[in-house]
Amino acid sequence: MSDIKKIPEYFGCNVFNDAAMREYLPKRVYQQLREAIDTGKELDPKIADFIAHGMKEWAIERGATHFTHWFQPLTGATAEKHDSFITAPGQEGQVMMEFSGKELVKGESDASSFPSGGLRATFEARGYTAWDCTSPAFLREDSLGVTLCIPTAFCSFGGEALDKKTPLLRSMQALNTQALRILRLFGNTTSERVVPYVGAEQEYFLIDLKNYKKRKDLVYTRRTLFGAPPAKGQELDDHYYGTIRERIGGFMHDVDRELWKLGVPAKTEHNEVAPAQHELAPIYEQVNVAADHNQITMEVMKRVAEKHGLACLLHEKPFAGVNGSGKHNNWSISTDDGINMLNPGETPHENLQFLLVLACIIKAVDDYPELLRMSAANVGNDLRLGGNEAPPAIISIFLGEQLEDVIDQLCETGAATHSKQGQTLATGVATLPDFEMDVTDRNRTSPFAFTGNKFEFRMVGASDSISSANIVLNTIVADCFREAADEIEASDDRPNAIHDVIKRFLREHRRILFNGNGYSEAWVKEAGRRGLPNLKSMVDAIPFMGAEKTVRLFERFSVYTRAELESRVEICFETYAKAINIEANAMINISGKHLIPAVIRYNSILADSLTKVREACPEADVSVQRDLLKECSALLTEARDARKRLAEVRAECAAIPVMADRARAYHDKVVPAMLALRNPIDRLEIIVDKDYWPMPSYGDMIFEV
Repeated sequence: MSDIKKIPEYFGCNVFNDAAMREYLPKRVYQQLREAIDTGKELDPKIADFIAHGMKEWAIERGATHFTHWFQPLTGATAEKHDSFITAPGQEGQVMMEFSGKELVKGESDASSFPSGGLRATFEARGYTAWDCTSPAFLREDSLGVTLCIPTAFCSFGGEALDKKTPLLRSMQALNTQALRILRLFGNTTSERVVPYVGAEQEYFLIDLKNYKKRKDLVYTRRTLFGAPPAKGQELDDHYYGTIRERIGGFMHDVDRELWKLGVPAKTEHNEVAPAQHELAPIYEQVNVAADHNQITMEVMKRVAEKHGLACLLHEKPFAGVNGSGKHNNWSISTDDGINMLNPGETPHENLQFLLVLACIIKAVDDYPELLRMSAANVGNDLRLGGNEAPPAIISIFLGEQLEDVIDQLCETGAATHSKQGQTLATGVATLPDFEMDVTDRNRTSPFAFTGNKFEFRMVGASDSISSANIVLNTIVADCFREAADEIEASDDRPNAIHDVIKRFLREHRRILFNGNGYSEAWVKEAGRRGLPNLKSMVDAIPFMGAEKTVRLFERFSVYTRAELESRVEICFETYAKAINIEANAMINISGKHLIPAVIRYNSILADSLTKVREACPEADVSVQRDLLKECSALLTEARDARKRLAEVRAECAAIPVMADRARAYHDKVVPAMLALRNPIDRLEIIVDKDYWPMPSYGDMIFEV
């Protein structure tokens, strides 16, 4: 039997999915759990023991010995503590395998040991993990054996959210409530729930594990802090969509199998633009499940890579001078009975429900561009956004020619009478079929692009959780749905009120629409003229998370409290400062212990060669050795001075007591000092004999896989 035929046999085999629940739970318990998952209603705690018993039996039959509450603290990674199923031995020394409803529903963790931004003092240790029944439990198979992983939320003793899952679930509730109000305005009384769906395209690099271990900068910081560009990069565009090499294909095959067993619907894989860069994309899922599955995907890719002698790099910019990695967040909203609220239909100018939804989204993005920018901010993304490889740091919306034309009609004449239609593409070759073209082209430079029946938010960094971006998207759109519904519901003439709201929202927020080249300097100037913010760095964006406007938004829907937002502002500043501090320390360490000594050794060889040649043949031309020695010595002096300056600046910034000021100082002073050290070192790498250079080069890493 071919492997493709076997996929349905093992897809989801390591997931406590619907089929497993039907088999291992009493019918009444299954129905109650299914209702809670499908409708969002509270689960009756009385049935927790039944669910725990069924889940344990299912897991043990598949070899599980331990269980863990699997959660997503504000570290950017996942966290877990493993407990075995065994109970205390009886008098005869035998043990039982037990798992109670209490253990399923609630766990305890040390909340003071995770980032809390002041919500927890060091001595206030207690925190709780709470089972998220909407995201299925799964079995992880690794060197620890088989472990039952239970997706959970994580909160403090006082109930404050200390994770990314809790506010994501809250934002989904907010969007559901307000989206249903929009549907009811158009006479929809059958849809009972609206859910945001997401497909997250994951970009990553693969390099040989032996080279990775020889690069201490990659080990310490996940990116190269030094490295001269190779003779060939991505200029020929020959890697993008190119034939997948055998070694990489083997990795991708194993990743697919592992993900399919875990119920992750991995769909598409291909080579990306940069050498050694690749992409994996899944089928769309409910956003909280998609967020969990993306975390699982990153963990699986790193684990499988090691088995293949590879290292999977998820940093946004692991190599300077070549494309970095993002995570395109494809977002849509659909009802429980299959209505995609972002489907424009064949004639979008006549689709009032779609136009109202679209107008609300346009307003939401224009009302909160800084917040949306912040949702994709991390230290690595600062190296990527704004370059000709990723969206600019300026938030704008691409709609395409068809919708742009409809909006122009509405804004200029007050009515839309037609929609542009796609044409037939004639290939000019008799044996090739003619086919219907899409109505509009795509725009890869847009941060927030409409792509047929969804929006693609292209700013999210490759290493980031997609939760932050979707928390913001869900909440800002819910807010604009609320505003529109409030006005229309209060009107005695709802049809006209709907038209008025659509036209007003579009006219007031057209500035956010841009179909052109987001990479151009002309757009930067035009965006400034329009009053659109250009937040080039993470430290520029962080304060908007704690702004009064943001607090009012999130508290209105109980997504975040003021204290939770203030804590996240503090955590973000602290994360930035710590990350740059680690990078600076790594540069000081690597340059002082490895690179500068290597250049000194090479200089000694040059000097010895120069002396020996002169002694053996006084009339010989030694200008090459002399010039190399002179150039290397000058760059060596520059590197020494830059290293000393970096150490001084880093120490000064580390002593700044206020975290926000410290982060800004790291951005303004330490980052330029790091670049000043990198410049002479990278130039030396091109000169120094490869046998003396202590680290694999860019060429070694990205072309020798």
